[in-house]
Amino acid sequence: MTIPLYGLDRRGFLRVGAGGVVGATLPGIRASADDLGSEAKLGFGRAKSVLIVILSGGPSQLDTLDPKPEAPAEVRGEFSPISTTIPGVSVCEHLPRLAQQTDRWSIMRTLAHREHNHLLATHVALTGRPTPLPRGGSDLDRVESRSDFPNYAAALDFIRTPQDGIPTGVSLPNYFIEGPLTWPGQHAGFLGPQHDPWQIRGDPNDKNFRMEALSMRDGMSLGRLRSRRELLEELSSGRRLLSSDDANSFRDQQEVAFGLLTSGRMVEAFELDRETDEVRDRYGRNKFGQSLLLSRRLIEAGVPVVQAAMGIVQTWDTHVDNWGKLKNTLLPQLDTGLAALTDDLLASGLLDQTLVIVMGEFGRTPKVSTLPGQTIPGRDHWAHAYSGLFAGAGVRGGQVIGKTDAQAAYPVTRAWSPADICSTVFNALGVEHDVTITDPLQRPHHLLNGTVISPLYTGHSG
Repeated sequence: MTIPLYGLDRRGFLRVGAGGVVGATLPGIRASADDLGSEAKLGFGRAKSVLIVILSGGPSQLDTLDPKPEAPAEVRGEFSPISTTIPGVSVCEHLPRLAQQTDRWSIMRTLAHREHNHLLATHVALTGRPTPLPRGGSDLDRVESRSDFPNYAAALDFIRTPQDGIPTGVSLPNYFIEGPLTWPGQHAGFLGPQHDPWQIRGDPNDKNFRMEALSMRDGMSLGRLRSRRELLEELSSGRRLLSSDDANSFRDQQEVAFGLLTSGRMVEAFELDRETDEVRDRYGRNKFGQSLLLSRRLIEAGVPVVQAAMGIVQTWDTHVDNWGKLKNTLLPQLDTGLAALTDDLLASGLLDQTLVIVMGEFGRTPKVSTLPGQTIPGRDHWAHAYSGLFAGAGVRGGQVIGKTDAQAAYPVTRAWSPADICSTVFNALGVEHDVTITDPLQRPHHLLNGTVISPLYTGHSG
């Protein structure tokens, strides 16, 4: 099935929708049983929502989910392993809550791709595709552009008819920008800005955090929308002169956007003070913990794709002071936030219909290193093998998928790529396996461009 890029008029601008309804009868949403392998069918259409927790910068697999206590000191690092609820499986000592909740998670230890640069790897992680630009060159050649492949939320927004005034995708709480560089893979790319995920800019832990933090990427605020509504009223009363087509298009754009930002469910999702102090404390009174709490509330409101980023760009880029940063801030916040999130999703029944993925854009080098001019060691970029977490929407918990060598450097069992994650995400959302979209040059691109990660559902790691 091919869904063309063109044929959309300006009334499609600011389209938003629930799009994650399992069992929808819209054309192009559900494949027949014969179209999918038996493993893929196990997860097909199980997710109404997907939450992608991006650990920007790339966490160390050795110091989180794939410890190697028997490795030499220059490889194993400073942390000790602790046992989990999975017999014979250990994680880092600074993830005690996760260690007691591994029955909810599939631990993936053999994610891999070939991009060791943050910008290229981020595009791969968020889209399942390499950047369309030539490899090599400077970072300025790799920044975000409208030739990027659309990320998950944008592609879903394009292929599904929006409804209910709920955005298909929301990203929070930061946009990945470092100085002059805007990292690619964060928006709709060649599909155009009308399919960009909505972006939350602000700290949900701030007492002044409000709904106004939700905006389109061009910075359109609720105040601007109100001003445009007033302008529309002037147009309607004849005090401005525009063609009827322009006026109608303008009215469609404003009404949809204004309806979103004043939607009862969306407004309520942002009212974190509706949560008790005890609940907010469980998530952690920090930007990441409260972002996960807001993510849960957005999922409850019906947003199909939510992306939560821990900290600012490259927070997990631990070239220097790897163990200090992990021990003192990063791992405790991650451990606390994920425990509270899965507790609440499980208690409400939403975990059965929410696919949760936790990953970075790559991992860290097996060998400890010290940068020139620095005295505190860390680890560098490494995409040959890294780890992630998967839970919910039919994913089988209490298992480890894949095995790496003695230094967590390379997979010794099958490696799984971001393309496979891409296929798994869309398959979970009930998108048929042969859906394609076309770019501005009319070239078709399959959305499910990898293999569904069947061990997530079967428990057979292979």
